[in-house]
Amino acid sequence: MVQFGKLHSLFLTSVNDCLPMECNYQCGQSVVSLKRKLPEDGDHVLFNTFSLDDLNEDLFERILSWLPTSTFFRLNSVCKRWKSVADSASFKLACSRISSREPWFLMVAPNLNQSVIFDSSESSWKRLNHPPLLQEESNQNCMPVAASGGLICHRKSSGNFIVSNPVTGSCTELPPLHAPQHQPLNAIVMSTACKDQLSFKIVLVFGELPNLLFKVYDSRSGCWDDEIALRRKTEDNSMEHDSTDDNVVYFLSKAGIVVASNMQRSPSKQYSSVITNKDGQDIVYFLSSSGNVVACNLTCKCFFEYPRLLPVFSEYSIDVVECSGEMLVVLLSEFLETATLRVWRYDEANKGWHQIAAMPAANSHEWYGKKADINCVGAGNQILICLSSPDLCTYVMCDLETNKWVELPKCCINGEVIDFMSAFSFEPRIEASV
Repeated sequence: MVQFGKLHSLFLTSVNDCLPMECNYQCGQSVVSLKRKLPEDGDHVLFNTFSLDDLNEDLFERILSWLPTSTFFRLNSVCKRWKSVADSASFKLACSRISSREPWFLMVAPNLNQSVIFDSSESSWKRLNHPPLLQEESNQNCMPVAASGGLICHRKSSGNFIVSNPVTGSCTELPPLHAPQHQPLNAIVMSTACKDQLSFKIVLVFGELPNLLFKVYDSRSGCWDDEIALRRKTEDNSMEHDSTDDNVVYFLSKAGIVVASNMQRSPSKQYSSVITNKDGQDIVYFLSSSGNVVACNLTCKCFFEYPRLLPVFSEYSIDVVECSGEMLVVLLSEFLETATLRVWRYDEANKGWHQIAAMPAANSHEWYGKKADINCVGAGNQILICLSSPDLCTYVMCDLETNKWVELPKCCINGEVIDFMSAFSFEPRIEASV
């Protein structure tokens, strides 16, 4: 009997022979195509007698589920059998058993009538059509605000939400939200059931410190729960901070003078927040108006504030991300006539922030004085950082394990370079259900 691993290798070789070689999803300077790999010499006989028709449907779907998600778009063009697999419930079940997939990043830009994706597995750009519901005139101003698993959450101008699977194009509009009156919205986060990708939750945090409350939408019940108040954690000894204008960013000029700039965060990231599960407790993190990280423990129904990373006038741009189940902070700051970009983790034992990664100074110095705003998103051990300013727009991928920082290629559509404001990470999963 042929071992599953060897059969899988031979199958993928046959897959590459069957699939069309053209790839129509890439844009920009990076173009990646599937390359055919010849079988090893010892497998020539086995390869020559191997036929896809010899596989039963279950094994056929199991092996096919291991293909990169980008190849799923081309299943319909191979043959009738492959086309039927693409819509098969058992194939989606096989896909759900793949524990993880390399993340895709949904890029956000104003007035973009299509979805632009950065595929981290191929280091290439892809273009996907907007789901039909998002193409309706009443929904054209929808803005992505959160993501989890294989789903993206969009917020309408009315304040209601639409959830979509950008790979399959399926989407649904959630029931109307009856938000608390006169309470500002601080955070929007999303979580999915990792095992089956069949259910999700959306959490909203409202209010002004210290009066916070939250609401939860659960797809299993199909409705919004009543709002629940959060109390300040009693052992929270964080000092009260001076409030600052939400739209004002402070930085040091070359002469050492504090300068205020009315720099507006990307609209899609104004509710910048993440959710983690620690010891069975769901915790939502968001940034207060003064740049403090606020942690809301939904299980214990309490919140607390972390100490500031730097004095208020030293901070230039800050964002929170989730990587491998923990909250991290990315900070772009200016000091001593240079700019630094660093990643920080909070040390619970020592009650202080600990730097875990830093971009080489030679690379970050070019952003000095550019008044850049950072919008970041985490995925596993990677962080995608979007830096934007009137003079600069670039995207950098940070690998936390190797402290490697790589600038992404420019994305061109119809010969024009597209500038993105922010991004959301998700796993490209055809089985993710709305």
